[in-house]
Parts: sequence; structure tokens; C-alpha cells
Amino acid sequence: MSTAHRRTAHRRTAHRRTAGRRTAHRRRPHPLLLVLLAAAALALPVGCAAPGELRDHGAAAPVTRPPAKVPLWPGLATAPSRTPLDSTAGRSPEPSPQPVPDVAVPGQDITAVDVRALLAKDPGVSADERRVLEPCAGCELRNAEFRDLTGDGRPELLVAVGLAEGAVLHVYTASGDRLLPVLRVPLLKLFGAETVGTELWLYEPTTANTRTSRLYLWDGVRLALADQKVEGIGPTPEPAPTPQIPEKPSAVRPTGPGTGPGAAPVPSTPAVRRSGAPDPAPAPSGGTGSGAGATVPKEPQPAAPSRPNTPTAVPVPEKKP
Repeated sequence: MSTAHRRTAHRRTAHRRTAGRRTAHRRRPHPLLLVLLAAAALALPVGCAAPGELRDHGAAAPVTRPPAKVPLWPGLATAPSRTPLDSTAGRSPEPSPQPVPDVAVPGQDITAVDVRALLAKDPGVSADERRVLEPCAGCELRNAEFRDLTGDGRPELLVAVGLAEGAVLHVYTASGDRLLPVLRVPLLKLFGAETVGTELWLYEPTTANTRTSRLYLWDGVRLALADQKVEGIGPTPEPAPTPQIPEKPSAVRPTGPGTGPGAAPVPSTPAVRRSGAPDPAPAPSGGTGSGAGATVPKEPQPAAPSRPNTPTAVPVPEKKP
């Protein structure tokens, strides 16, 4: 190879090396740019949208509606009563509930139970309560109600027996094809009741402005009394203001002669006039006077009450000499 060819090849090789160095220098990122990119990556979390854009947080959680109050026997009115309440009423007995003998639940459906047959065979029902099975004065058998009070998804049977002097509430639950009495509580005749979910609330009017509220909850065996309180149901009457008796003014009666009720008015005597002095003002009471020979005035006496239609003397002014 000639010298010229060698020089040309050497130049081409040097040119290629210089071009490769320039290309590598251009492809290498600036260190400051790398820092800025890393900070931006930390500022924006992975998977989050930019501000102002819609974001997908997955499926929304289902919303469960809170239990609402459902009154029992809403068509019956209640009235205040001043009958005292028994603080031990409603307490469940210690032994576990026993099935009602000779009463079966048809097809394990508690709504198909014959209520009258149940009351006739339940040992917990008193003889007075069984009177509702026959026509009697003041007796009442309310329609059966069905509410889930145990939380198992199946309803319980609520029966209210009204008597002339009060009422009794019975609650039964189904255990297979048998009925278990889980609550028996005596109440006032005009009581109120409602359920809030699995809560059973009973209201008894204590006075005209207060009532007693009782809460019964399922404890796994029976409905037990969980809370009892007295609350107001109306405005509290304000005490009547004490009437104020006005004080009578004491009458002061004048003393002295001529001060009785029938005494005539006493004329007053004008004061002594000195020569050269101005005339004094006329005396307020009646009587006549003269310029000469005036007498010294006496001590003023308290005026007596004037009689009606009695003329009053008018004073005459004195004449100057």
C-alpha cells in the first residue's frame, strides 16, 4: 500500500473515533437532568392520576341502611297513668325456657301457630289471661305480631293480652317445630311498643309528662331487660307565681279641737303687716282681714276634710293705706 493510501486510511480511522466519542458524549444524560427526573418520579405516586382527573378506587362498599323504628299495634292509643311501676317486672327467670307442651309449629313456620290454642296450653299464661278466650268485660287479645328479635333471620311471635286492670306481653321463638317462651312481662293497659332492628322497646306512661322506657335484647337464651329509664314526653308545667298582696297605707288622723268628721273648716288669720312692707300673698284658707288692728296668727291647724257641696270662703286682699 502506498504512503498516500496509508495516510487516507489513518485519517478515516481517526475521524471515526472522533465521531464515536461525540456521539457517546451526546447520548450521555446530564447529571442535573437525572436528579430532576428522580424527584418528579417520587412526587407522583405510581398509579395515581394527575390533579383534576378522575381516579378509580375500585368497587364501592355496599351501604347498609340503619334499622328503623317499627311500632307494634300502632292503631291503639295510649294515655297517661299514675299507676306505680313494679321495678322487678320483666326480669327473666333463671331456668332456661321450656317448650310449650302439646303445641307444634306447622312446617317450622311460626306465623301458622294458632294463638288461642297456644294461650290455652302455655303454663306461663295465668287463668285471668285465659279469660280472653271467652267473651269477658274489659278483655282484649291483640293481633299477633312477628318481628326478628334474635337476629337469626326468622321472626318471633308477639302476643299481647289485655285485661281490665292491665296487660301482659308474651314473646315466643321457634326451636325446630316447638315453641319456646322467651319473654313474659306485665304492663299497664295503655302501653306502647316498637322494635328497632332486634331491639324491643316498651313504653309505659308514668305521669302526664313522663314515661318509663324499657329495652329488651336477646342474650342467647331469652329476651333480657337491658335498660330502663324515665323520660319526659311533654313540656314541664311552670310553677304558678305567688300573688303579691299590696300594702294598705295607714291613715293618719289629725288631733285637736274641731278636727272631727263633722267639724267646720277653721279659717286662718292673716299675718301682721308692717308699714312700708309689700302686701303678703293671700292666705290659702277663708276669712276676711283689715289693714289695721291685725292680730298675730295662730299656729296652723291641720285642715279637716271638706264636706261635699260646701262653699269655700275666698280671701279678700288687703288695701294699702
